[in-house]
Amino acid sequence: PQAAKMKLKHNINPVLLQFINFIILVYSLITYIPWYLFSGSRQAIAKAKQVKARPVNNKPGGAYRSVNSMHCLASVLYPGCDTLDKVFKYAKTKFKDKKLLGTREILKEEDEIQPSGKVFKKVILGKYTWLSYEDVYVKAVNFGNGLAVLGQQPKTNIAIFCETRAEWMIAAQACFMCNYQLVTLYATLGGPAIVHGLNETEVTTIITSKELMQTKLKEIVSQVPLLRHIITVDGKPTTWSEFPKGVIVHTMASVQAMGAKADTGNKQRSRPAPSDIAVIMYTSGSTGVPKGVMISHCNIIAGITGMAERIPNLGEKDIYIGYLPLAHVLELSAELVCLSHGCRIGYSSPQTLADQSSKIKKGSKGDVTTLKPTLMAAVPEIMDRIYKNVMNKVNEMTSFQRNLFILAYNYKMEQISKGYTTPLCDSLIFRKVRMLLGGKIRILLCGGAPLSAATQRFMNICFCCPVGQGYGLTESAGAGTITEVWDYTTGRVGAPLVCCEIKLMNWEEGGYYNTDKPYPRGEILIGGQNVTVGYYKNEMRTKKDFTVDENGQRWLHTGDIGEFHQDGCLKIIDRKKDLVKLQAGEYVSLGKVEAALKNLPLVDNICAYASSFHSYVIGFVVPNQKELAELARKKGFKGTWEEICNSPEMEKEVLKVLAEAAMAANLEKFEIPVKIRLSPDPWTPETGLVTDAFKLKRKELTAYYQMDIDRMYGKNVK
Repeated sequence: PQAAKMKLKHNINPVLLQFINFIILVYSLITYIPWYLFSGSRQAIAKAKQVKARPVNNKPGGAYRSVNSMHCLASVLYPGCDTLDKVFKYAKTKFKDKKLLGTREILKEEDEIQPSGKVFKKVILGKYTWLSYEDVYVKAVNFGNGLAVLGQQPKTNIAIFCETRAEWMIAAQACFMCNYQLVTLYATLGGPAIVHGLNETEVTTIITSKELMQTKLKEIVSQVPLLRHIITVDGKPTTWSEFPKGVIVHTMASVQAMGAKADTGNKQRSRPAPSDIAVIMYTSGSTGVPKGVMISHCNIIAGITGMAERIPNLGEKDIYIGYLPLAHVLELSAELVCLSHGCRIGYSSPQTLADQSSKIKKGSKGDVTTLKPTLMAAVPEIMDRIYKNVMNKVNEMTSFQRNLFILAYNYKMEQISKGYTTPLCDSLIFRKVRMLLGGKIRILLCGGAPLSAATQRFMNICFCCPVGQGYGLTESAGAGTITEVWDYTTGRVGAPLVCCEIKLMNWEEGGYYNTDKPYPRGEILIGGQNVTVGYYKNEMRTKKDFTVDENGQRWLHTGDIGEFHQDGCLKIIDRKKDLVKLQAGEYVSLGKVEAALKNLPLVDNICAYASSFHSYVIGFVVPNQKELAELARKKGFKGTWEEICNSPEMEKEVLKVLAEAAMAANLEKFEIPVKIRLSPDPWTPETGLVTDAFKLKRKELTAYYQMDIDRMYGKNVK
């Protein structure tokens, strides 16, 4: 039934359709026997039906463990490698001259003037140039020793505030070796949040890039009194006089040169212990100031041990494309998984990822086309964008092409849900879409926020590869659950990883109980070696979110509500913070409302809002410019983009579309937004209205739209 809902609609003559269906049937029968005999998919179907996790006892609320770690949770990747420096040393010895980190050279930068007069920076990039495991190791050792020359002591904090690039990983490995605590901050955080992180951790040294130094850091450096050293990873910036006295700017190369010269032969370097802090990671937090999560060496190792087990045949043939923020636990863990298994990591950025990306000059190649990666991580925001782009292209095709695509799409959806493969459709119809990501992707990993069923199914079909959905938090070192490769169901996040166990705790206020039928439900608690030490200098919050049981095991209270299915897979169904009680007593899950409406072509982003003093839901919508302009044209409404968005008439039209979609998604009547505000400007991390993983910041959005909220709830606005 779920598959039927996700099918695309075509307009083919019924007689012709009967004939086409007959041809498909004959084709299926002819190809079934060789497929059955020679394909490994039979095992995959059997595996998909297997139970993947079980409760350790029969009590309600008992912890679920992966069937591969029922007796003992996994916590070490390689024997004896219980800290990150040992893991890297092991990998360096094993994969010595193999390529590890790749960066594209910039051949040419130019400014492109748009018809509107705006200037867009465009680049033409060359091939990837690679550093081997040995190269990276030597650079990291030298950098670590150079930092010691600058006075960095073991077990003290050092900050990195930099875009995702090879130097970020080299700096991180240097810190792991020398037992410096690496404080990570998103490159897109706002000024006050950066100041808070740097002052709370009392860092004297920050590692950054020229661009960030001349933009974000320049504005706030006077508010960070303890800062002494700034190290730029990409060469010397032009010096400027506004820099406060007492702050010295170094290049990474000069610090590495100091380290190479330094006589460290007779000085024994302080090696980290497994319980020492490796990273203090500031989460961009959807509420309040960012919190620093203290992640130890053994937390990260347990987490990456669990993740690696879910990626079959991970090894030296794999190429991973790194473009998400390394200050995000998903990206850091994914790259450390690759580094420890001999995979290559090619660096990229959201602006240069694909041929169509904003910074790539028309006609030149994006990073995926050049690198042809086999593994890629993505946040739903990016997947949704690809989904919408492809669907818009499909709508622009000729009627014949469109119907052919839709028939193939629906046929493949049926085959996938039975566990079958469709090699002919893949090579004839979906090859073009697959090429958008380079054509070699074998697994897409998705995390950071829930992925809608329609987008996940689209990815499975058009990219011809499994989409692994994962669930984890910074507080659990990114580890929690990941779906198995052969599990083609949608909307679930998979079974617990082998490093951790998960139990559900009753949440009475929301009406979720671990005795619920057919599936136990409740707040998700994660336990295991990957559960982090707590929040930096925030004992109160640590006590609230973390508990220790009678066996000394740490548990993280996630605030997410889940249910366990018969096969031991988890589904996230709600979030404690997203539940609002309406005036009449009904509970509305804002996340559920948004998920039902987010994938409409008309909607680029949506935030639902409800107040306990009122009886209905309202919403703020960032409309899709092309779709809304088209709707306005159909309705005969003329005006600028701002005028269209501010028009009560257009609000009503969009509401009609939302209401239809809400009914189709089986939302209750009280869950359907009654009034909306169309926002002419998109929400980006720079605006402070969404986090870096593009999750909504409800508090900030509420403050930003307060006047609209008052208007929609009929208060007198002056």
